[in-house]
Amino acid sequence: MPNDPLSRSNNRNSNNKSTKKAKPKTSKKKKITGKRVGWTLFFTMAIAIFCALGGYLFIMVSGENLLKANKDKTTINETSKVYDRNGQLMGELSIQKLEPVNEEDIPDLVKEAFVATEDKRFYEHQGVDIWSIGRAAVKDVMARSMVEGGSTLTQQLAKNMFLSRDKTFFRKATEVSIAMALERKYSKDEILTMYLNRIFFGHQRYGIKAASEFYFGVSDLNELKIWQIATLAAMPKGPSAYNPLSNPNDSKARRAVVLQLMYEQGYITKAEMDEAKEVDYDYTPPEKDQKYQAFIDYVLREAEKVTGKTEDDLNIGGYKIYTTMDAQAQTAMESAFSDDSLFESSKDDQPVQGSMVIMNHENGSLVALMGGRDYQTKGYSRVTQSRRQPGSAFKPIVTYAPALESGNYNANSALSNEKQCFGNYCPGNLHGYSSTISMTDAITKSENIPAVWLLNKIGVNTGVQFAKSVGIQLTDEDKNLAIALGGLSKGTNTLEMAQAYSAFANLGEYQQAYSIKEIKDSAGKTTYKHDKSETTRVMSEQNAYSLTKMLQNVVNDGTGRSARLDRPVAGKTGTVQSGISGNSANRDVWFVGYTPEWTAAVWMGYDNPDATHMLKNSSKLSAAFFAKVMGDALKGVPVKDFEAPAGAQTPPPEKEPEKPTLSVSGLNGAYDSSTQTVSLNWTATGDSSTQYRIYRKETSEGQFTHLLDAVGSTSAQDLGALPGLTYEYYVTAVDSATGLETDPSNIISLMIEAEELEPEQPDTGTEPGTEPGTEQPGTENPDNGSPGNGSSEGNNGNGNENGNTGNGNNGNNGNNGGTGQGNGQTGEGNTPPGQGTTEPGGTGEGSNDGSVTTPGEVVTPPDSGNNGNNGETNAPTDSQTGTGG
Repeated sequence: MPNDPLSRSNNRNSNNKSTKKAKPKTSKKKKITGKRVGWTLFFTMAIAIFCALGGYLFIMVSGENLLKANKDKTTINETSKVYDRNGQLMGELSIQKLEPVNEEDIPDLVKEAFVATEDKRFYEHQGVDIWSIGRAAVKDVMARSMVEGGSTLTQQLAKNMFLSRDKTFFRKATEVSIAMALERKYSKDEILTMYLNRIFFGHQRYGIKAASEFYFGVSDLNELKIWQIATLAAMPKGPSAYNPLSNPNDSKARRAVVLQLMYEQGYITKAEMDEAKEVDYDYTPPEKDQKYQAFIDYVLREAEKVTGKTEDDLNIGGYKIYTTMDAQAQTAMESAFSDDSLFESSKDDQPVQGSMVIMNHENGSLVALMGGRDYQTKGYSRVTQSRRQPGSAFKPIVTYAPALESGNYNANSALSNEKQCFGNYCPGNLHGYSSTISMTDAITKSENIPAVWLLNKIGVNTGVQFAKSVGIQLTDEDKNLAIALGGLSKGTNTLEMAQAYSAFANLGEYQQAYSIKEIKDSAGKTTYKHDKSETTRVMSEQNAYSLTKMLQNVVNDGTGRSARLDRPVAGKTGTVQSGISGNSANRDVWFVGYTPEWTAAVWMGYDNPDATHMLKNSSKLSAAFFAKVMGDALKGVPVKDFEAPAGAQTPPPEKEPEKPTLSVSGLNGAYDSSTQTVSLNWTATGDSSTQYRIYRKETSEGQFTHLLDAVGSTSAQDLGALPGLTYEYYVTAVDSATGLETDPSNIISLMIEAEELEPEQPDTGTEPGTEPGTEQPGTENPDNGSPGNGSSEGNNGNGNENGNTGNGNNGNNGNNGGTGQGNGQTGEGNTPPGQGTTEPGGTGEGSNDGSVTTPGEVVTPPDSGNNGNNGETNAPTDSQTGTGG
């Protein structure tokens, strides 16, 4: 019941409980929320203060540590100097010019101009300008990137001395830390002086003095005029944009801004400002070309390697670098490279290029080098950056030297010289073939077969290992017989080739080339000194001397005669053919050789060879270049001979089969125009069983080819001579017991007169007759075609005669006998086609045999060898490139 006392009491208790529970709960929740907010704010502020203090301490410590670690960078030094082997100044290591000036030599107005322009609160802040940073931050936020620097002069100095130019927050923080460390360590005047000595003014000029001299010809800063000072103060903002030489109008406009700032800050009067604004820039700096730039650039690269320092550190570190360069040799080389008459002319603006290295083989020091014609500072250097096929200049490195060192061969060893293939690899010779040839003659004539045969005998791995031991970089792809003729997968360069040949000149000891003798810092302390080159004996003194004598023979009597001097020279030529069908020009020509004093390597060719950019000349061109440079470089040096090792002996000639006692002489010949036949006659000491070999070549061909044989007769006929051409012939006799040929007979030349041919009239009408012809088909055997050379078809046989075999210049297999038409109306001759028995035309003569010798491919000698240049044909790496020398 509602009015029951107990019920009312219970209701009151229930209501009281409900009330008691609700009120405390609400109150307690509010107190907890307030405390959390308070504590959160407290800890947030504490963490922020702690982080700020920690960040400040980190910046302080980082700046101090960076400053200590790079203390040497605060010293302002001159541009590093380079000296030749005699201690004479060659030039500066870099085209960057830096000439430091002392604080007392900088006029106040110069300091005030830069302060007004770059940092007007310079004397008020401690390395960081809060107002400038705030302004920069606003601009950065608006641009959503780091676009505004906000840097003080001190920060700019920190950036120029220690940091990159990237605009990142991390770099900015580091810049601030270094700037604050600089402010704690140095006075304002000291910082400003360092800044003015470090700032970049364009055109590779660093520092106020170098800029003043370059842009105005003023070396004393006290002589600078107000407009000149303002022009220089305008440039740090944009050395290119506000450069008075390249952008005079923008420079003048920026100068006006600087003058206005100087006036507003009380450094100059309004009259001075107005007068300085009107002056026009009118000055042309004198041109100063630095000599020996190619050698200096090489020295810089080597200095980076041996010191571990960066290019910038070396350039402006005030170092003195003493090199191995010989001024007379380098001058001679630079003069030759600037002489256009020593190079082939080009049809367009792509010139024939070249590179050359001279080194002292006794100690490995580089004497002179050039990386190309019209070489530019830090330009492309073909001494080290280009790799080309070396042609036959590689034969001594990979074949003859390791063969001598094997102990199984000497200069008089008889090497196989027969025409042959090595698997699918079929190189060709220049001077024909014989059963054997001595090693000396093989090198002198630069024959290919003996070189390949010899490498095959000693083993390709033996040759490869020797080449590597003298500094040639090879790969696994080079492990094939083609390297005997210079067929390298990646080629080589003049530095490697000079190093390799220097081992021959140094009686078998190899040394890596170097260009730096010593480096001293700005205080005169030696920081690097070249120890005696580590030498490696790669062959015995006797074998090296033996090879030198053979290479001397190449220059005296062989393919390298253009390299002869008034002193002993040993060396080897190398020629790489175009590889383009029908193109007898060359891709690369080399000469690598040495005198008793120095070793040198020369390369010539186009950077981008193609059908229209090939060399017409052979390695004679590079050999003559060698002679010109070396002759001038060694002028005044006493002549001496190659030093023979103690106990040096000339190896006895190996016994060869006796030459046949037969002889052939008195060759003569005549052409019968009625029969179109050349008749040859000769005298000989043989008998009725003697075999004679007749050789022929057309004057446009490179070499003689075996035409036919005659047995027991001292006469023969050539049925394949074509009117309008000139042919040469010679004859040899073959000893039946030994198979050796005698020396050739005299060579005769016959000119076959051209005939005017009238159109042939058919024997019958064009329509077949009704009566069968009475003529019988030809019954005689068709004549055998003589060796052709590949340019014309054979003649058709007449109906009642045998078909004549065709002997064109492209080695076609004879000619089909024409279907002769008899006198009867339907009679038809059935003379069978003439069957040519010729072999393909011989490989070409001259200096290259024209064979294409690509590693791993079947090599077919070309039909005619008009590619001759110096007697060599070598293996290329690309599928259609022959090489020679």
